Amino acid sequence: MARTAHFALHRTGLDAQQLPLSKPLFAVQEPWVGALIPKRWAKRAVTRNAIKRQIYAVSQDVEAQLSPAAHVVRLRSAFDRAKFPSASSDALKLAVRTELRQLFDRAAQ
Repeated sequence: MARTAHFALHRTGLDAQQLPLSKPLFAVQEPWVGALIPKRWAKRAVTRNAIKRQIYAVSQDVEAQLSPAAHVVRLRSAFDRAKFPSASSDALKLAVRTELRQLFDRAAQ
């Protein structure tokens, strides 16, 4: 698990033998990324969706660094609404992307 001020990255292996289905849902040789953005930390849906889009965009950029496992990025604290009043602001997008890159770099180490 890796952490930054606002995010946590959880990882677990994808073993086709442990899946209960006869046909695996995931390609075991590829990384899978999911996002968990609780309402507790991002009250507005537009903010949650904007953060999810940033998570998926950054994870595609660093896909080569990721191990073939399930990775879940979880928002663990709120971004200051006074500092970032708009969910679509460039400042919030830059702050989220910067922190996500740090998160994935820490996970790669």
